[in-house]
Amino acid sequence: MAARLKVTQIKSKVSEKQNQRDTLRSLGLKRINDFVVRPDDAQTRGYVKTVAHLVKVEEID
Repeated sequence: MAARLKVTQIKSKVSEKQNQRDTLRSLGLKRINDFVVRPDDAQTRGYVKTVAHLVKVEEID
């Protein structure tokens, strides 16, 4: 079974740059404490790297 990532937004996007706000939206995060489960692939890792200071990431099986 492929690994997955649980991505949780922990900080506000209000004062962040537009590309970071767009990245959060692409991940499916709308507000603080929202979380999504995404496949652990290169695209998701790139999204997480862009907004690493706004999210918490956990690996799940």
